[in-house]
Amino acid sequence: MTDTSTNTLTFADFNVRSEIVEALAEKGITTPFPIQAETLPIALAGNDIIGQAKTGTGKTLGFGIPALQRIAAPGTPEFDQLPSPGAPQALIVAPTRELAVQVAGDIAAAGGKLSARIATIYGGRDYEPQIKQLNAGVEVVVGTPGRLIDLHRQKHLNLKNVKIVVLDEADEMLDLGFLPDVEKLLSYVPEVRQTMLFSATMPGPVVSMARRFMTKPTHISAADPFDAGVTKKDIRQVVYRAHQLDKDEMIARILQAEGRGRTIIFTRTKRQADKLSEELKTRGFAAGAIHGDLGQGAREQALRAFRNDKVDVLVATDVAARGIDVTDVTHVINYVCPEDDNTYLHRIGRTGRAGQKGTAVTFVDWEDMPRWSLINKAVGLDIPEPVETYSSSAHLFEDLDIPKGTKGRLPRHQRSKEGLEGEKLEDLGGPSREKSTSGRGGEGRSGRGGSKNRSRRRSGSGRTAEGESAPQTQQKSSEGTGSGQRRRRRRRRVSGSEGGS
Repeated sequence: MTDTSTNTLTFADFNVRSEIVEALAEKGITTPFPIQAETLPIALAGNDIIGQAKTGTGKTLGFGIPALQRIAAPGTPEFDQLPSPGAPQALIVAPTRELAVQVAGDIAAAGGKLSARIATIYGGRDYEPQIKQLNAGVEVVVGTPGRLIDLHRQKHLNLKNVKIVVLDEADEMLDLGFLPDVEKLLSYVPEVRQTMLFSATMPGPVVSMARRFMTKPTHISAADPFDAGVTKKDIRQVVYRAHQLDKDEMIARILQAEGRGRTIIFTRTKRQADKLSEELKTRGFAAGAIHGDLGQGAREQALRAFRNDKVDVLVATDVAARGIDVTDVTHVINYVCPEDDNTYLHRIGRTGRAGQKGTAVTFVDWEDMPRWSLINKAVGLDIPEPVETYSSSAHLFEDLDIPKGTKGRLPRHQRSKEGLEGEKLEDLGGPSREKSTSGRGGEGRSGRGGSKNRSRRRSGSGRTAEGESAPQTQQKSSEGTGSGQRRRRRRRRVSGSEGGS
C-alpha cells in the first residue's frame, strides 16, 4: 500500500513545521503515505482540494497537518490579531462520533508540541463540557454536523476565525442525511477560506455541493484499499454455508486460529451483536459490542478497549462501525451474508491494510445463497456455491490454521486480556439506551418509550403524581374508590339488619 516514489520523502521535505515533524517521529511516523504526499504540497499552499480516498489511506494527516500549520497559537502576535481570539480557526466536520473522536486524536498527536487546543464536538453527551471547552478557547474543532449547528445557534460556537474547513467522508454524510446541515455550516464560515473535501465515492449531491462552496479545487485520488487487486492480494477470503445453530461454535474455534489478532465480527442486527458478544464472553473471549442502541459512553468504552487491546474481538453493525480505523485487524468475520458487494468489500477491507495480510470469513445461510451468488459474481471470487461447513469440519481447521483438537471455549490459561471492565465507562450524559429490552433504544416490549408506561393519578391533595402503571390504574377504576366501597358495605349492613327485623 506504499508508493516507492515516496519512500525517501519525509514530512520535513514538505516544509512541515518542525514541532509537527518531531511529534510524528515520536509516534514512529516519518514517511508520508501516498495520499499525504499528494495532498500536503497543495494544501500547505492554501488551495482547495477534493480528495477521493477511503478510511485507512492516511488522509487524516493529509488535512490535519495543514490545519495545524495554518493556525495562530495563543501567545503569538497573529493570535492577538484574529477577529475573535480563542474562537476556532479550523473546522473539521465528520459524519459520526467515532470518526470525530479518532480524527481529533490523530490531530492532537501531530500537534502535541504545539500549544493548539483541539475540541471534539458531537451529540449523545451533555452540552456543558463542550460549551465550557469552547468558552475557554480552542484553535481546532472536530465535530458532527447536528451538534455543531446547535452550538452555533446557541452562540457558543463562534466561526468568525475559521480559515480552513475540512469535510471528511462526505458521502457518508450524504447517506446519513447530513448534507443540508453541512451546507448550513459552510454558509456560517467566512467566504475567504480554504476548503478540503474527502469522500470514498463522489455521488451527484456531493459534487454539486463542492461546486457551490469550493474555489477551483484540485482533485486527488488515493489508492483504494478495498479494490479487487488489493483484496485478492492481501486478504485470504473463505466462504462457508453455515448453519445458524452452529455459527457460535465455529466462531469460537476460528478465534483460536494461529496468528489471530484483533478481530471484527459484523452482524446484521443490534440484537445479534449483543447476543454474540455475550456468548463469546461466556466462552472465555475478551469481546465487546458496538451498535446504535448503546449509549455514547458504552460505545467509546468498547472502542477504547479494542484499540488498547483489552478486548480483541469487536462485534459490530455496519452503521456503528463507520469511521472505525484500526490498522492491525487480522480477521474479519461476516456472521451473515452482507447486503451487497460494496458492503462486503468495505467490511473485509478492514483487514489486510498497509501491506499486512488478513483473513476474511463469511457465513452464508441457505436462504442467502441467491444474494451471495450476486456478490460472488460482482467481486469475482469464483466461489459460487460455498461448501457446507460445521464446527467439526476438517477443512475449517485446515483453511484457517486452527490447531487440531480446538474446542469452542478458550482455555483458562489463555484468558489474559482485561475485557471491557478494564476500560473505564464514562458518563457522557445524554440518553442511555444500554438496557433496552426490545432492541430499540429506550423502548419497552410494547414498542413505546419507557416513559409512556407511567400513568398519572390524583393524590389526596388533588395534585397529580406519577408512578402508578396503567394496569394498576385500570384495576382501581374497576373496583371503585375507597369511599365508594365503604358506602356499599354500609348499605349491605343496613339492608341485612332490616331483613332480620
